[in-house]
Amino acid sequence: MFMTATVALIGKRPRGGNAFGPFARPSSRDDRRAAGKALRDRVPRRQLAEWSPPKNRRNPVDMVIASSKGRIAELIRIRYDRMMVSPFTFYRGTANILAADLALMPATGMRAQLCGDCHLLNLGGFATPERRLIFDMNDFDETLPGPWEWDVKRLTASFVMASRSNSFSKSDQRDAAQTCARAYREHMAEYADARALMFGTPRWTRAR
Repeated sequence: MFMTATVALIGKRPRGGNAFGPFARPSSRDDRRAAGKALRDRVPRRQLAEWSPPKNRRNPVDMVIASSKGRIAELIRIRYDRMMVSPFTFYRGTANILAADLALMPATGMRAQLCGDCHLLNLGGFATPERRLIFDMNDFDETLPGPWEWDVKRLTASFVMASRSNSFSKSDQRDAAQTCARAYREHMAEYADARALMFGTPRWTRAR
């Protein structure tokens, strides 16, 4: 909810627009793959990593306070206490701050239905009605349509933040982020060549 409100307050769509136009989405896999690669000329991958705070950037603390509007007053202090434990716990509770920053960054224009708060602790195992244990996204409170890059950037950054909180070396932090991004890329390439519904939700099985 707060991530959606943040984008609305910014007053404009994320940079990048619609990659294909309302009626120009390529129909075949090969055409879509070619169109996707062509977007690299317009928005090179290296450019997606560039960010510097604008002069009029809103104070992050003010944004945290604003995001508490409408919450149960007795729980706000508990929320703040939990966020103050570490930079990672602060990161977990401030999807709106990252959304405001990402909205000003370049994007390819390819949009998806986002998790909106995609960090490593919003992935986990839970039981299905069929009594199976599956691994999937488990938090969609902040879901909204937006650039696909937003979820990937928030997820990979969460691995760096968590690594720092656990005193991992800088090389381990970098490896964690790169492994996360690589896994996303490889799995998306695999899914792109699959037919609809070929892949189910990953699930854990237990030996009996």
